[in-house]
Amino acid sequence: MIREFSSADVLFILMAVRWTLILSLIAFAGGAVGGMALALARTSQARVLRWISMSFIQVFQGTPLLMQLFLVYFGLAVLGLAIDPLLAAAVALTLHASAFLGEIWRGAIQAVPQGQSEAATALALSYGDRMRHVVLPQAMRTATAPTVGFLVQLIKGTSLASIIGFTELTRAGQIVNNATFQPFLVFGTVAAFYFILCWPLSLLARRMEARMRLAVTR
Repeated sequence: MIREFSSADVLFILMAVRWTLILSLIAFAGGAVGGMALALARTSQARVLRWISMSFIQVFQGTPLLMQLFLVYFGLAVLGLAIDPLLAAAVALTLHASAFLGEIWRGAIQAVPQGQSEAATALALSYGDRMRHVVLPQAMRTATAPTVGFLVQLIKGTSLASIIGFTELTRAGQIVNNATFQPFLVFGTVAAFYFILCWPLSLLARRMEARMRLAVTR
């Protein structure tokens, strides 16, 4: 039975925001770990590590996130491994984030002047010490703005988890719309919540990028 869109529906959608945030934080944290490993592998002197990391990045950047969600959720089920929608979404989004963050951070590492690493080598610093004390602190300043920008895309990307039945913001909107059949109001509300989540981060990313450009020109 179709009913009117009410404040209770808005509250239901609002409560789903926490699951969007939880999924985004899990994926970003896991992606940060995987991305750092990929970035270090991509800039290492070991050819095998560079090839493996490059292949991983090309696969996950070159295929749609939706297909990755399907492969994790339905693919494991076919193999007899039942998986919770939250876990499936977290795994797929973590792999997706790892590939993109790895490439962002790889570029930031390679943007550090070669002379910095050479000077650290001349001081007899090991590879780990060079990266930890010299290269990575400078690279992270360069990578901060695009990393925040990617986080915005990751938050919006969590909407695809609704396809596998995970009740985040978009899925909550679908549930309410099926009961009220007022898509403009329902999905307008969903879009407003996404905007509230993403707009401050977008402003932060632009401000960081502007500061970085200003620092470079000085």
